Amino acid sequence: MRALAFTDDLLISVKAATVAEVENFTNMEMSKITKWSKENKLHFNDQKSKVMLISRRRKERKSIDIYLNNNHLEQVDKIKYLGIIIDSKFKFNEHIKYITERCTKLINALSKSARIKWGLKHEALKTIYNGAILPQLLYAAPVWIESIKKESNRAKYVRVRRLISTRIAKAYCTISHEALCILTGLTPINMKVEEVVTLYNITTGRNKQKYQIDKAENPRNWLHPADIARVFDTTDDYEEPLWQIFTDGSKSEQGVGSGVAIFTGKVLTEQLKFKLDDRCTNNQAEQLAIVKALEVIET
Repeated sequence: MRALAFTDDLLISVKAATVAEVENFTNMEMSKITKWSKENKLHFNDQKSKVMLISRRRKERKSIDIYLNNNHLEQVDKIKYLGIIIDSKFKFNEHIKYITERCTKLINALSKSARIKWGLKHEALKTIYNGAILPQLLYAAPVWIESIKKESNRAKYVRVRRLISTRIAKAYCTISHEALCILTGLTPINMKVEEVVTLYNITTGRNKQKYQIDKAENPRNWLHPADIARVFDTTDDYEEPLWQIFTDGSKSEQGVGSGVAIFTGKVLTEQLKFKLDDRCTNNQAEQLAIVKALEVIET
């Protein structure tokens, strides 16, 4: 038996081999609670108290009789505790349904002030998403992380994320989910859930695997801008600096062109220039320079 108390909520969990044992142990503890409350002149509301049987055994009986203040407590299939809806199968499907419906109502309310051509700007909508919607979607993620792996539950989260992303990007509903992630610069919700859970497991020591976590470096240890770290290609016989490759492409009134300069150490070993058609873009010129530089290295 374990008791968890939080402010004015009291949760009692009892574990046993059979439902009959759980029933007997729980009623014994409830008798102690009733006696203690009378001695301390406190009263537990039996009308608000609920009982839930958690079991995945199919042949075990599903009902349980628990009493408080000599009154039979109502048995339920799900219960909300500290913002999490716990069901009798520990699948958390009801919790995910409740959270997604709540966030959907919030997004629909925002839609009245966030049209495609007018209303709230994407910066404001992004702030609302990160400050109001995302915390609700990620609340207690380490508890229900296994449930999000189910396709139907994951689809509900993706649907909510797509709904707010279309508002942020000021896009039409026909746009793909992948394109929305790029336009809004937001991490896909399933990856965000895994990120939060992994960070929680690492910081709380629940994951035994060692991870290297980036931490803020003390300013006194920052590399000075004038200091350049030299990288060497080291073998057993000699030490030779790696190649340094410089590429560039540009488009102007005079035309479109790109260039490549390759240094071995401090010696210029290759210099290339290319002229492109005037219809080519600046990006195409820069990409051509990179491709030609790689071809030279391969040869």
